[in-house]
Amino acid sequence: MSISLRRREFIGAAVAWPLAARSQQANRMPRVAVLHSNAESDSEAQSWVQAFMQGFAALGWTNGLNVQIDLRWAGGEIKEIQRLATELLDLRPDVVVAVATPSVNAIRQENHDISIVFTLVTDPVAQGLVETLARPGRNMTGFTIFEPEIGTKWMQVLKEIAPETKRAAVIFNPDMAPYYKLYMRSIEAAAAYFAVKAVEAPVRSRGDIEAAMSMLARESAGALISMSDTFPSVHRDLIIELAAHYRLAAVYPYRFYVTDGGLISYGVDLSDMHRRAASYVDRILKGEKPADMPVQLPIKYELIINLRTAKALGLTIPLPLLGRADEVIE
Repeated sequence: MSISLRRREFIGAAVAWPLAARSQQANRMPRVAVLHSNAESDSEAQSWVQAFMQGFAALGWTNGLNVQIDLRWAGGEIKEIQRLATELLDLRPDVVVAVATPSVNAIRQENHDISIVFTLVTDPVAQGLVETLARPGRNMTGFTIFEPEIGTKWMQVLKEIAPETKRAAVIFNPDMAPYYKLYMRSIEAAAAYFAVKAVEAPVRSRGDIEAAMSMLARESAGALISMSDTFPSVHRDLIIELAAHYRLAAVYPYRFYVTDGGLISYGVDLSDMHRRAASYVDRILKGEKPADMPVQLPIKYELIINLRTAKALGLTIPLPLLGRADEVIE
């Protein structure tokens, strides 16, 4: 074979390769990664995924047909969240859905360019995730659960349902809720108004939860507020059990605490939030930039009361509070 022929073959292959690569890339199925801070065994968290999938399907996306969805569950463990973030990014997804602040932080530590749609995030501006709610200006946008005065509502509901309360412990994991001071401001302000002492109860293990609630039970007129981070959610079985054992009034951030036996909750409709998140993933896959998509605020709040639990605690629910409830479990 002559040198000139070999040269023509090489040039032809060099031209054909990028053309083939571009064609393969054009035909590549879009990939969406979902990093969930909760445990896979959590039926409530599964319902959020189902709501997202339903919303996504309504927009024409079917997993395995025209999109590949890779879902990972971290079980409320920081190290596992970090490991799974690396694993998912190695799959080279087009968009990552990051559920809760620890998932967002893990993804952005690994990659600052990939498009991120977040859910269950507290005040993304204060946390430095976006520049403003209206113009995120970076590679991420999404749906925030934070409303500055919700701590006031928690304290108000607590005093309505347990008017004798003089001390309220606020339970949270500081590693998973670096934003906890944002909630404490409104909780402490409301506590002062209602003549209640609000105290921080940071926990990092089930043993910490047991110790914190045992200590609270030794105080007269003690009660509990569970913050909205993933850790109390993952370990809600223990929190609800101990609240019943020590006969503590407790206010929770989400409905599923109350359906699992907790006393009362006031917070965002999380299934609705995840259903809405599907529209943002759809828009990004169709070419829009997260930087130009406003962060969405909560639009649906729920007040849920468990009358069986109230009766077991010896509490009488005021009629005005019952009248405001979106759901009463009897």
